[in-house]
Amino acid sequence: MLEGKRILIIEDDQEISKLLNVILTKSNMSPVVAYSGTEGLLQLHNNTYDLILLDLMLPGKSGEELIKQIREESAIPIIVISAKIDIENKVHVLKVGADDYITKPFNQEEVLARVEVQLRKSVNNPSQTPYKVWRGLKIDPKKLSVSLENNELQLTNAEFDILSLFVSYPDRAFSKREIYERIWKGTYLGDDNTINVHVSNLRKKFAEITSDEYIKTIWGIGFMLV
Repeated sequence: MLEGKRILIIEDDQEISKLLNVILTKSNMSPVVAYSGTEGLLQLHNNTYDLILLDLMLPGKSGEELIKQIREESAIPIIVISAKIDIENKVHVLKVGADDYITKPFNQEEVLARVEVQLRKSVNNPSQTPYKVWRGLKIDPKKLSVSLENNELQLTNAEFDILSLFVSYPDRAFSKREIYERIWKGTYLGDDNTINVHVSNLRKKFAEITSDEYIKTIWGIGFMLV
């Protein structure tokens, strides 16, 4: 799953960027390092990557600015790796479009695990995977695309995975713990706002197209399609 994947590391600390480079290279991935936000954006315009590892405090353009600009053009998975540990900052970064957040100092195995989660592909043969449809929603697992009332939605990797989970089981209510553990394959921490942020982003994108409700909050449980 990881072999040959092109990963863009945008990190101005040379020791950390070197460590990330080594971690990814040992797993047979192809990392490229950019040392500023401006350089990272140039790399994205000139080359194709499968995932971005992004620091927030960067020269040229900050990580937050970079995420916003990338999300105007692409749904490439973005994992933030930052020394900022406050929950407000994590929530903000997820709201502007990051798929995951790792705090420094980080565990090498955790970095690899989170990269693998974001890069994972459907175990089914895409050519044999049918569309998933719910009311005006249409999900194409082969193209990793979603449309609502024939309007294409620009979703992040995490948003796509959560919506695909809901549409696969439209009559079920999912707890935040179950959503987190199915999507991120990790241990859910009760005070983590990750799920709320991604569901909120999905609702906002739906609201730009329709006033119909698609995701309902089931108090005391979690979320489900309506």
